[in-house]
Parts: sequence; structure tokens; C-alpha cells
Amino acid sequence: MKIILAPERKCYGAPLIFNPNEGRTIIEPPAAGRGNWAGAPSVLFDAHTSSFYLYYRVRRPRPVRGGECYIAESKNGINFHPIWRLTKEDLNSPSLERACLTKTLDDKWLLYISYVDPEDNRWRIDVIEAASPSAFDVSKRQKVFTAADVGTQGVKDPWVMLVNGLYYMLVSYAVDLSSLSEEERARMHATADIYNTGLTLSSTALAVSGDGRHYEWLGEVFAPREGMWDAYAARLGCLIPTPNGWIGYYDGSASVKENYEERTGLVHSWDLRNFYRLSQNGPILVSPHGSGSLRYVDAVVFDDEIHFYYEYCRPDGSHELRLSQMRW
Repeated sequence: MKIILAPERKCYGAPLIFNPNEGRTIIEPPAAGRGNWAGAPSVLFDAHTSSFYLYYRVRRPRPVRGGECYIAESKNGINFHPIWRLTKEDLNSPSLERACLTKTLDDKWLLYISYVDPEDNRWRIDVIEAASPSAFDVSKRQKVFTAADVGTQGVKDPWVMLVNGLYYMLVSYAVDLSSLSEEERARMHATADIYNTGLTLSSTALAVSGDGRHYEWLGEVFAPREGMWDAYAARLGCLIPTPNGWIGYYDGSASVKENYEERTGLVHSWDLRNFYRLSQNGPILVSPHGSGSLRYVDAVVFDDEIHFYYEYCRPDGSHELRLSQMRW
């Protein structure tokens, strides 16, 4: 990997920016038109089976919402076939969202799922453990966080990585705004989707764990900025290590009107606690179609190549799951 690009200019690295328009379709949306999505990916490559494993969510327009998700397997990272399925009915939930597929140091598989808790209509995160990606039993899920556990109005979209034996989890959480009236609080969770009400902000928190099952909530690490393109949502959802620190990808939106249609910004971090924007005045990665939405980036890093998977807006307003490959 070439890390010194122009030492005479004291330039020792570059943002990892791929061209999304050169990507290829991996999973088609269920139908044409707005509200039909295939996306929210979580991807791993397993050296033991020489296979890629992809979690993705399929969504249809309201009132169906996030109805089902899959884990699929591939030998080349391009052609996937489903090996596992979960529906919102299996959870007795109005909707499910992005999950994160993780393999532990002792070769167990973990799936962190986010869904609307039928008890209080707030998003929560659970974990399921299995011997293989096709063997997850949702009846054996264990709580990781509820919104009440951490003093928020919702927790979802977990993204997990292992660094020196420690599990780091990025979490999108719904901020509890103190300025709300009693009437506004009464309708926060009436639709079981607080992120689409305008009565919260979508911020990012960090949690850590020594075993991948029990997490300590460390709180907010990345937040929206008032008056900017990411004033409503700043959902940090993927990190890549480089010799010059961490590069991260986040979903941003200016207001609730752009909910579901976020675009991607870039950050840098040295310590995984402080994140600095490389996309100050606008998103760095967008689709040329429709709303411009490009969101939920995840990456599989090899010695000489990165596979970027992401949700991408089509001309008809639907979202497909796409892959772009980039050389280091």
C-alpha cells in the first residue's frame, strides 16, 4: 500500500473515496418507485469458508415498511444467494432495520439486529449467536440495548468491529430533545418511527465490549450540526483503518424531509472517540439520480483492495444495493 503520496508537500495520505457510479448492482429493490429498497448492508469475508456473507434489508412503501432481511453467501462478493431470512412478524415488530454481522475471536457468529420494540414503539438492539451465518435462531436473541437503558428515544443501526480484542459498536440513537411540548412527546412514538417525526435528531454513540455480548455505553461521539447539510442526521456507520488514522463514512441529512434519503459524508479519527469531518459543506458520496441518496456504506478490506457495499438511489426513486471496488 502506498501511503506517502507527496512528501515534498507534507501530504501523507488521502481520503478513501470510491466512484459510486462505476459500481454494480448486487441486490435489486423489490419493485420500482420510492419506498422500495434493498440495502442497509453488513458484509464480512470468512477465510475459513472463502465466502462473503452479506446481511441486507428489503423494504417496501408504507404501511409495510421494513418487512424482511436476509443473509446471503457469495464466493466472489458479487453473486449472492440467500441462506437465512428474518421477517418483522418473527419479532412481532412494526419494522426492522440495519443489522451487523460479526465473527468472534472464538469463531462464533453474532448478528446484532435493530427493530422497533413492540413494548414501547422505540428502536432497540439485540444480539443472536450461532455456529454459522445460516443458523441464527431469533428466539434465542439477547438484549444489548433498549432506548430506556441508555436514556434515549431509540437505538438502531449497529456497526461492530474488533480492535485488539475489544468490540467497538457504533450506534445511531434518537436524541431526547428537552424543548418538546407535552403534545409533541405524546406523539413521538405514535407511528413507531421517531426518526421520521422531526421530534428528534439522529446522532451517533459508541459502546464497547470485551465479549461482544455485553456492552458499556460510552455516549455520543458524533453529532449533527445546526444549519448545515447534516443538521438532522449524522449517522456514522463504517470505519476503515489506515496508516494515518481511521477513515469513516456517515449518513447525513439537513432535515426530516430527507429522512430515508441520506447522503454520505467522510470523517477522520485518530482515537475512535473524536471524529473530524472531511465533508464540511456537503456530502462526498451521492447518487446522480432522484434524491441523490447514497447511504449505509460498509466495507470489506483486503491487502490490496476494498469492496464498498452501499444503498444507492435509482432514477425511479427506489434504492438498490451496490458494490464498488477500489484499489488501495
